[in-house]
Amino acid sequence: MAAELRRLTRAVQEARPLVDVLRHPVRLAGPPGLASLLGRVTRRLGAPEFALDDRGSLDTFERLVSDHLALRDGMGEDLPPAVADEVVDEAARDGFEGLCVRDEVAPADGGPPLAAYAAGDPAAPAVVIVAACGMPARLCEQWMRFLSRTHRVLTWETRALFGQAPSADVPDVGVTAQAGDLFAVMDHFGVRRAHVMCLCGGAVIGLAAAHLDPGRVESLSLWHGDFAAVKGADRTHHQQNLVALMEMAATGPDRAAAIHPVLCQTMLASVPPDLAHLVVYPYATPELLHRYCRLNGEIMTTDVSPWLGAIDQPVLVVSSHDDETAHPAGSKAVAAALPDAVLHLRAHGDHISLFKGDPELMDMARDFIDSATAR
Repeated sequence: MAAELRRLTRAVQEARPLVDVLRHPVRLAGPPGLASLLGRVTRRLGAPEFALDDRGSLDTFERLVSDHLALRDGMGEDLPPAVADEVVDEAARDGFEGLCVRDEVAPADGGPPLAAYAAGDPAAPAVVIVAACGMPARLCEQWMRFLSRTHRVLTWETRALFGQAPSADVPDVGVTAQAGDLFAVMDHFGVRRAHVMCLCGGAVIGLAAAHLDPGRVESLSLWHGDFAAVKGADRTHHQQNLVALMEMAATGPDRAAAIHPVLCQTMLASVPPDLAHLVVYPYATPELLHRYCRLNGEIMTTDVSPWLGAIDQPVLVVSSHDDETAHPAGSKAVAAALPDAVLHLRAHGDHISLFKGDPELMDMARDFIDSATAR
């Protein structure tokens, strides 16, 4: 029963980004007898309370959270309260919150504060993870756990999408401003120079940073980069459709609300269940969707080609022949134009599963960072 309670605690923590932006109380499907234990867990974690309800009455996101928490009898409701509290506290310490220090960082352009995270020895060589736009930082947890064994690892959550009131103004959404956030996070944690590890659309931000201030980027790795705007490179159907939908949703909140159900169904049909509670975050509300489409739309319509010839740092470019999310042709074109790049194309590789931290990929990342540092 203690093991089930630990799993439930971690699941509640993992669902927090999504739960925090949904209407409260978030309804869940589960045995009524679990209400007291569930309330104890949420209070211990400082999380919003849930309400147990019939599954048929839940909306799309409530069903998704219910699936992730997987409430069932025998999850620890018979443990003495003091023991249950100890189990919850221990599980929380072992989670993402225990791994990372979280700070608020002021962006250089005076926008709302950024949620930034740091793990590992502050004296170790630094790695900055530039995640996919709009994704909660904990989606990179496996990468941060692995790399923080030997490095200082930093990351942050996209401007205007986390911790902002719906009525707050959206700051500059351009790629230059988003690259500036990378430097603001480095400055906040006292990091002058770092390897920049970029996932999906984060590859555009990383290349922009290397273009803007090359002295601060020691090396780059670009993992399944979303280079939808690179001239002459093929785009997947996903990239073509997403660019078109984002252009519509970015025009205004009303337009975003109109296409919100369509985009939600598209995303839910294409993400693995074990990551869905994180990957769908920027689609959770029409307001978030509008902001996300403005920010990610800038990324997907930025052609990085003019910058590449002058970026002479070591670069590792990784994709797969069968990536149906971000076409490998973009990665091939980028690698070919960079003066000091190595292209690694795997025979197979699921784009979203990159976030699961495949051991082969993590070893490749570490070996490249170490070799680039030694040069």
